Amino acid sequence: NIYTYQYINMKTSAIIAAIACTSASAFAPASTARQNTALNLKVGETAPDFALEDQNGKTFKRSAAKKPLVVYFYPADSTPGCTVQAKAFQEEIQSIRKEFKADVVGISGQGAESKQKFAQELGLDFSILADEKDAVRKEFGVPKAAFGFLPGRVTYVLDKAGVCTSVYDNLGDAASHITKAKEALAEMKPAKKAGFTLPF
Repeated sequence: NIYTYQYINMKTSAIIAAIACTSASAFAPASTARQNTALNLKVGETAPDFALEDQNGKTFKRSAAKKPLVVYFYPADSTPGCTVQAKAFQEEIQSIRKEFKADVVGISGQGAESKQKFAQELGLDFSILADEKDAVRKEFGVPKAAFGFLPGRVTYVLDKAGVCTSVYDNLGDAASHITKAKEALAEMKPAKKAGFTLPF
């Protein structure tokens, strides 16, 4: 009857709201599958070019980077899981720049003002970009998460030509994205030549 229908709707709305406000670690166990074959951008393909404003009002253009680039899409600024993820990248940003000669950008659908606030809260010194109409998210083909209720959390690692070398899709374990990104960057790094040693 109508009352049962309204009750179900209310319960469904409450569940969705709880999901949106809870730490991302509650969304999925760490053992769930990481890859999603529905992604439009696949390993071996060139990433779409894009130009977005960062937290400092500067425009970041993907094709101008000319270096390996970690592009991570996250659901929203200042949420628990996204805060964990941003902190993890911030802790490793200097290592990424020094060891791999690479850089990191985060992308979500909030505006530049939200980005500025989030970056100031965490002391971020890498760019987080405002994709207000989710145009870039759509171009990359980032899937939604939590049964389609939330924007997905997906990290792409690109080489200096913009070719995708790694795709990591995991909403639940936000901090794991930094580990996977560094592993992908390490695989791109040229192996050191063995030094010559005298036999005596």
